[in-house]
Amino acid sequence: MKIAYVLNTYPQPSHSFIRRELQALEHQGVEILRLAMRPSAAALADPQDQAEAARTGYVLQSGAGRLLAALAREAAAPARFAQALRLAARLARASDKGLLRHLIYLGEAAYVKQRCAAAGVQHMHAHFGTNAAAVAMLAQVLGGPGYSFTVHGPEEFDAPQALSLGEKINRAAFTVAVSSFGKSQLSRWASFGKWDSLKVVHCGIEPERFAGPAPLPQGPLRLVAIGRFVEQKGQMVLVNAMARLVQELPDLHLSLIGDGDMRPPLEAAIAAHGLQDSVTLTGWLAETEVQAELDRSHALVMPSFAEGLPMVVMEAMAAARPVIATCIAGTPELVVQGQTGWLLPAGDEDALAQAVLSLAQTPHPQLNAMGQAGRRRVLDRHDSAAEAAKLAAHFRKAITG
Repeated sequence: MKIAYVLNTYPQPSHSFIRRELQALEHQGVEILRLAMRPSAAALADPQDQAEAARTGYVLQSGAGRLLAALAREAAAPARFAQALRLAARLARASDKGLLRHLIYLGEAAYVKQRCAAAGVQHMHAHFGTNAAAVAMLAQVLGGPGYSFTVHGPEEFDAPQALSLGEKINRAAFTVAVSSFGKSQLSRWASFGKWDSLKVVHCGIEPERFAGPAPLPQGPLRLVAIGRFVEQKGQMVLVNAMARLVQELPDLHLSLIGDGDMRPPLEAAIAAHGLQDSVTLTGWLAETEVQAELDRSHALVMPSFAEGLPMVVMEAMAAARPVIATCIAGTPELVVQGQTGWLLPAGDEDALAQAVLSLAQTPHPQLNAMGQAGRRRVLDRHDSAAEAAKLAAHFRKAITG
């Protein structure tokens, strides 16, 4: 099989799950053409991301002239071109991005369709139900191969009508959700006749990366939180909780791994609370460095307000670390209260602080048992090779009918 992956910005430091999916598919013999609209504006710290960037074709870097030329070639089939133009206009009316943006998507779609034809691509797959899925859908209408796409959330669930999510699902060969919760949300927008095309394929971890997890450390409690510094990740709640926790646990330390627009407010809050010695902002780290931070920690904390199915939780569980997480979206499908960690309401500083105190008071052997239970659970449910095999089977069925 030859599949084109149609992506918006790729690779990104926070999207390592896409890279793992691609690599797992390739290990199973699937040939993949990587087509992204643009490269990441963030520096790529991980050598694997750097290698992926070198293998990816960037549509917008081809220049406006080539996109216009691609559109002109598609106009030679006036019926199909008119259909795609009408669809682009309909998507524009539903969204807040306007007609010009959607005409650019149409130009990208023409370019993608022609690249797929030249490469012998049999099917297109997009990640996220945003503009990449729109480009794949328009490329199909222009005469390109069929498409599918993976929805992660929460962005798609926040604006399903503006994204024309229902239309994208209904035209797709199949649509992937990364959790049962995600599938339930897609069912709200899919036609009843398309419910059978909604598939659950989990994001996966590579078991070999976690073959020998480091023992749970002794000594003062160390926590780690990983994610983009954006409002939905809830790091400010965690910083505010830390201000209270250090009164009872003066040796407590938190590493915040990531970066983003919320960094200045987080730095200001850390300074205002006098937490400079208790909280470290590391920036983005390579996978080996993230693993080292997990090895030094007693638990991962994920205080998010909105999520899909968090990869960082999977990785912490694979590293045999208990997890403190908000009870949202697909997270309860990963974290089992009292068995692999603690679940708490989103935005509740009191509950978050209490969960950390409970962690601190839990005997070391019990914490170790929780970590091992989480490891068994995630290795059983989220092996990247097994999940890639499911996805490859869906591709094969879409191609052969």
